[in-house]
Amino acid sequence: MEEFLEFILQFGHLNKQQTDLIAGKGKEIELHKDEYFAEAGKVLKQVGFILDGILRICYYNNKGEEITKIFMEEKHLLFHLKNVPSTEYIQAATPCRLLVFSNQDWKEISDTIIDWENIIQKITNKSLARKLERVSPLVSQDATTRYLEFMEKYPTLVNRIPLSYIASYLGITQQSLSRIRKNIR
Repeated sequence: MEEFLEFILQFGHLNKQQTDLIAGKGKEIELHKDEYFAEAGKVLKQVGFILDGILRICYYNNKGEEITKIFMEEKHLLFHLKNVPSTEYIQAATPCRLLVFSNQDWKEISDTIIDWENIIQKITNKSLARKLERVSPLVSQDATTRYLEFMEKYPTLVNRIPLSYIASYLGITQQSLSRIRKNIR
């Protein structure tokens, strides 16, 4: 909980009563590697904050191939408060620890703390800017350039997640990724 409160306080001020309210609502959970935090076709019923580990957002294309869209590491907030089914999966790429809040508790925090929406908007804006920086321009670059950019954008992920997820993110086969990695060593 301490990590989450430190994260939130970067974006706004909260008093002791407000931090106590937040602390009373969150609970820590663990996800095993490959376990889902959210599944396509289902409504996400909780808000999550990654304390430890890496999650990935993925989907299946019309050929049934699994495509990794983005990776999220520690200090990432996950929420989808529109009460509609998700179109993507959020899956643990490594074992993960998350702090979770039910949507109802999250709404209660929002209704009680006057500046909460403003704080969450700042977090969302920062996260969106980071996501846009990291989205790989897959069509305009060769695979080696995409991999080198991936290593630059996600320096801590390369040795923590399966190569199959990285290959999927880059839009190449695992064999191609192995060749690229061998050639740049």
